[in-house]
Amino acid sequence: MGDAAGATVGSDNDWAELMDITAGQVIQELGWDEDADSGISEALEDVIGGQLLDDETDEMVDVVLLWWRSEDGDLVDGLVDATRSLGDTGRIWLLTPAAGTDGTVEPGEIAESAQVAGLVQTTSTRLGSWQGACLVARGAKR
Repeated sequence: MGDAAGATVGSDNDWAELMDITAGQVIQELGWDEDADSGISEALEDVIGGQLLDDETDEMVDVVLLWWRSEDGDLVDGLVDATRSLGDTGRIWLLTPAAGTDGTVEPGEIAESAQVAGLVQTTSTRLGSWQGACLVARGAKR
């Protein structure tokens, strides 16, 4: 997988590799706005060979890509909503602005909100100007 430093500025496949995204997976994207890094979304689309689904989908998904900023409201509610379309073995990639930037969500808030929503964090990684936290259902195997 290349080193993390190279992956933050490397090719599009590095984003997908860092996030353990593979061809054929179904991904739903929530919370996208103009400040989101479209390069991440596009890289995932390239790897899965299709479009990311939006919040209107009723399809079960393997991964939810959730863009979240401190001003977006209650993170617990956002995480619970994000699990709506998530398959039993699915995961949520919670992307928040990196530390020191507008909209940053403190790691403690992420951990507490995940726990209340029935999720546990399996990994955390820097994705450009965003911080990614991979969350899975408590007791799920990844």
